[in-house]
Amino acid sequence: MRKQYHFRPSAAGLRAWDVHRLIALTAELPIEHVPLAAIRELDETYWYDSEGDRPTCRSIAAHMQLVNDADLAYPVILCPQGRVMDGMHRIIKALLAGATDVQAYRLRDLPPPDYTGVDPDDLPYDD
Repeated sequence: MRKQYHFRPSAAGLRAWDVHRLIALTAELPIEHVPLAAIRELDETYWYDSEGDRPTCRSIAAHMQLVNDADLAYPVILCPQGRVMDGMHRIIKALLAGATDVQAYRLRDLPPPDYTGVDPDDLPYDD
C-alpha cells in the first residue's frame, strides 16, 4: 500500500494521521457494516478541500484510477464519530457498484495525530 495520510484542519494547523498506524490500531476491532447513507463525506468536498488539490479532469481521472484499483475486501476506517479516516476510494467503488453498505472499522478513541501544523508536501511518503 502506498504511504498516505488522513488530514483534518485544526486551530493549531493541519493535523495528519499516518494511515499505516491507523490500520495497526484496527487489529482488534470488529468489522461493522455501515450504510453508505451514513457516510457524510459522500455529500461534502473531500479530496479537494484541505489538500490544496484542484478538481481538474486529470485529478479526477487519477482519483477514478484509485477507485478502480480499490479492494473492497479491506474495511474502511472511521473515527469514533463515524467520519472517514481511510477508505474513501473504496466507499466510492461500493457506491458505484450499487452497494448499500460498506465494511468498516470504527476506532474507539481518536488517536493523537502523527503531525500537526504541517504542509502535506513536507511529510515522508517513502515508507
